[in-house]
Amino acid sequence: MEPCFGENEAKALFNYMLSGGWVTEFKKTEEFEKRIADFVGSKYCIAVNNGTITITLALFAFGVKPEDEVIVPNLTMIATPNSVILSGAKPILVDIEKETLCLDINKVKTYITNRTKAIIYVSFNGRSNDMSKIKSFCHLNNLILIEDAAQSLGSFYKNKHLGTFGKIGSFSFSAPKIITTGQGGAIVTDDSEISFQIKKLKDFGRLKGGHDIHDSIGYNFKFTDIQAIVGIEQMKKLEKRIERKKEIYSLYYDLLSPLKEIEFIKTNLEYTTPWFIDIYLDKPDELSEYLRNNEIGSRRIYPAINTQKAYNIKGDFSTSIDYSRRGLWLPSSSKLTNKEIKYICNKIHEFYKKN
Repeated sequence: MEPCFGENEAKALFNYMLSGGWVTEFKKTEEFEKRIADFVGSKYCIAVNNGTITITLALFAFGVKPEDEVIVPNLTMIATPNSVILSGAKPILVDIEKETLCLDINKVKTYITNRTKAIIYVSFNGRSNDMSKIKSFCHLNNLILIEDAAQSLGSFYKNKHLGTFGKIGSFSFSAPKIITTGQGGAIVTDDSEISFQIKKLKDFGRLKGGHDIHDSIGYNFKFTDIQAIVGIEQMKKLEKRIERKKEIYSLYYDLLSPLKEIEFIKTNLEYTTPWFIDIYLDKPDELSEYLRNNEIGSRRIYPAINTQKAYNIKGDFSTSIDYSRRGLWLPSSSKLTNKEIKYICNKIHEFYKKN
C-alpha cells in the first residue's frame, strides 16, 4: 500500500498557506467532515487525530466505565482492543466467522455478562455479515453497537454504508487507507447528543472553541486544517479509487482463483470495496519470500489478538488463529497497473509450479 497524492493536494496546501490560515482545525475541517458525512449518509461527522481515538471517544461518550466489558473480534488491527483499554474498559475477545472474517455474532452470546456494555463490529477489508441482524442482536441485548469501519470507506451492506448501522461509526485516514491525511480518523453518528459530547471530549471539555470554560473533563484529540485540505482533495478522487480497487481485486481473483492452493474470501464487489488484496494459503512465509526475491512486496496479515504478547489470552479462537496463520496481503496500491498485477500473479503461479 502507498499514499496517492498529486498536484491538487500540493496546490491546495500552498494556497492555504498563502491565505494566512491558522493551521488548526477550523473551516476546512468542517468542510472535510461534511464531505465524509454526505458520502456515508450520516447526519454528523467529527474528525479527530487518528482512528484509534475514534473508538475511545465513542466509549467515553457512551459513559463506558473501567469495570465495563466490550466485545471485540479476535482478528483485527490491534488498535481496536487497545482503544478499549485506553477508555479504561476491558476488551473481551470473540472468534470470527469463516465467511467474512468478521465477528461471529452467534458466539457472542456466551461472552455476555452483566458488565458487557458494547460490541465493536469490525468490517474486515470492507466485508460484513447481515448488519440488520447485528443491529437487532445489540438492541435485544441492550448493547451499544460501535462499528470499526477503518477498512470500509466505500463499502456497503446492501445500499447502506458500513459505519452507519451502529450508534457510532469509525473511519481511519492513515497512510495506507483508500484516502489518507497521513494520520487522522472520523466518527459518524445520527445522534445529536453523542455528536455534541464527542466534540466536547476532543476539545478539552469546553463548550466552544476559543473560550477556556470547561464544565467537564476533556482531551486534545483535534484535527488540523492542513490535514483537512489534503482530505478534501482525496475525497474528490474517492469514486475513481473505489472503481480501481474493485478492478484490481477482480483481476487478482481471475488470475489466482484457479490455483487450488489459494483461498479468497467471498467478496461481493457490488457493495464491497476491498482495501487490500488478502489471500489464504498453507505456506504464506515461503510465498512472501519468493515474491520478495522477485522484487514484489507482501505482508502477513494481523496475528490473532489473543496470540499477541500484549494480550496472551487462552480460549477457543480456532478460526481467527487459522486465518491469521494463513493470511497474506499482496500489493494493493491504487497505483498498480494491470501489467504489474499480471507480473505478480505470474510469479505466484511460478512459485507453485516449482513447489
